[in-house]
Amino acid sequence: MKKFIAIMLVALAAFSAFAGGSSEQSATVSTDGSTSMEKVILSLAEQYMIDNPGVNVTYNPTGSGTGITAAPEGRCDIGLSSRALKDSEVESGLKQTIVALDGIAIIVNADNSISDLSIQQIADLFTGKIANWSEVGGPDAPVVAIGREAGSGTRDGFESITGTEDACTYSQELTSTGAVITAVSQNPGAIGYASLASNLDQVKAVTVEGVVATEDTVKSGEYKIQRPFVFATTSDAPLSDAAQKFFDYCVSADAASIIAGAGAVPTAE
Repeated sequence: MKKFIAIMLVALAAFSAFAGGSSEQSATVSTDGSTSMEKVILSLAEQYMIDNPGVNVTYNPTGSGTGITAAPEGRCDIGLSSRALKDSEVESGLKQTIVALDGIAIIVNADNSISDLSIQQIADLFTGKIANWSEVGGPDAPVVAIGREAGSGTRDGFESITGTEDACTYSQELTSTGAVITAVSQNPGAIGYASLASNLDQVKAVTVEGVVATEDTVKSGEYKIQRPFVFATTSDAPLSDAAQKFFDYCVSADAASIIAGAGAVPTAE
């Protein structure tokens, strides 16, 4: 998957450069981090490269934890995190810019009869206090909790909101949002969590305390399980000219429709 993304971005950059003429000097902007931000960052990169021939925006889907350290270590221009930066990270010299908000969808197998859960029920399902779906009005089947790996921004956001830090009893801890969605789609008793900006066609996203996760309910705060999409940059080192222009585009009103089209909630209007 990573190789495919890289190939597609390089191919698009080459096409853009060709379309814009070979006289313009090329520049590269590198991003690294959250897999939950994949759809958003690729959509932004695609449109930006079309509008700016000769600029190549790359994306390395390594997870939020790696993205947060990649920028200060000089491995990318912009780190991507699907959680807010911790005070210690800001104190170490990182700057946080919220690009969008994202709901964390609670997903079950498409054949599961459950359609709504409370935050407390969700916490109990993931910590093992509820071990059978029949305890919440579902089928007589064991609960199989599937989550992300340690360091994932999605996991951090989910566990902090549901109060389940270090208490979840995961059957599987997977390294990407797509892997969680696939695993839940293949196991009738599974429950997981995934970015609302992801493709959830294979699974069922349940309502949380009667609220559907949508752009409007995330923006209003009605949908409680949500987190920010963050650009992490170093506060003591300016971005390159190319990276700064891409950064400015992503946080501008011009990019809002692109972010919304990718399933997230833009913060700029």
